[in-house]
Amino acid sequence: MCGPTVYGRVHIGNARPFVVFSLLKRFLEHERFEVVLVSNITDINDKIYAAAEREGRRSEDLAAEMTAAYLADTDRFGLGRPDHEPRASETLDEIVALISVLVDGGHAYAADGDVYFSVRSYPRYGELSHRDVEQMDQGEGIEGADRKQGEDTWWESPWGPGRPGWHIECSAMAERLLGVGFEIHGGGSDLMFPHHENEAAQTRAARGRELATLWMHNGMVRLDSEKMSKSVGNVFMLGEALDRYGAETLLTYLCSGHYHQPLEYDEQRLREAAARAEGIRNTARRLVAGQSPEWSAPLRERFFDALAADFNTVRALAVVAEWERAANAGEPGTVGSDDLREMLDVLGLVSLTQSDTEPVGERAKALAERREQARRERDWALADRLRDELRELGWEVRDSHDGPELVRAG
Repeated sequence: MCGPTVYGRVHIGNARPFVVFSLLKRFLEHERFEVVLVSNITDINDKIYAAAEREGRRSEDLAAEMTAAYLADTDRFGLGRPDHEPRASETLDEIVALISVLVDGGHAYAADGDVYFSVRSYPRYGELSHRDVEQMDQGEGIEGADRKQGEDTWWESPWGPGRPGWHIECSAMAERLLGVGFEIHGGGSDLMFPHHENEAAQTRAARGRELATLWMHNGMVRLDSEKMSKSVGNVFMLGEALDRYGAETLLTYLCSGHYHQPLEYDEQRLREAAARAEGIRNTARRLVAGQSPEWSAPLRERFFDALAADFNTVRALAVVAEWERAANAGEPGTVGSDDLREMLDVLGLVSLTQSDTEPVGERAKALAERREQARRERDWALADRLRDELRELGWEVRDSHDGPELVRAG
């Protein structure tokens, strides 16, 4: 999976591929497949250099800080980490080696210290995105095209000092850990062209084989029907969204649309997701630990059939709602929770079945009050540190219109 380019804090749209492919891994492992999830981190990129220059700092320092922030924010979903999270800055030898193969094969060429992939040297270019190469502008041979020299971090190469480009970085990171010909390559639909098109073409040209069998793209999260993007400015930062709604609500929201389709981000949809999550929690309070009744088996089967049909979490959540209605029709304390827990675990929502009645301790209350004071004073760094301390104690802060609320962390 193509992970983030770390030039700023990630927004809720950046979180969608992390969640989609983390949950897909959970489902495949439930079905007894052996899964290795690799999510790369692009820490060498034009956007990082530009952001660092605006802030008057070194690009490598900004990338390191934003990488740590991305890991901390996505950790709060409680889904665990991918098996590998390679960085471009740790893969430079493999990147140079892959470029060398392309140059030697006539699929890339050096010009004034830079190296370019020659899209016209490869007749199959455009297959992934279904585009005609004659109607595409990739910057090849254009005077003034972006150069990869002169930035504040650079490395030696056979073609002189410089740094790699985004597309070749991801090809090399994927190949380093998974080889060539792995099963699924994932990412947002906005990456299909030019990023994934170039990844696919570079590997075919260099290795004579497909990089991946299946290219799987998640739809964008949109605000007012426009793609959420830092460059546009219509973003809702992931950390803020988690503070306000909590991980369970955001996971329910992200599962409420088919992964391949765009998903609108607005208050109404978040309220609906919160209500669905709370409904599951209320049902779980009526259950007992143990085997579920006979009526549960067909619903459980339909749940996993929905996920097997192009990972349709919308249908899967609808089956969970049916299960809830059937369970709520019985007497409290008579329905076993095993099947519900099994289904919710695949969606990362099993915490909804856990007790949340433990009283808040005095230390947690004090930390929450200090965090609220820091937020009023706009000391965001201190507020983040206090939030992390609360999570270490097992509590999550939910910011609502009525003020902050402490709930047990998933």
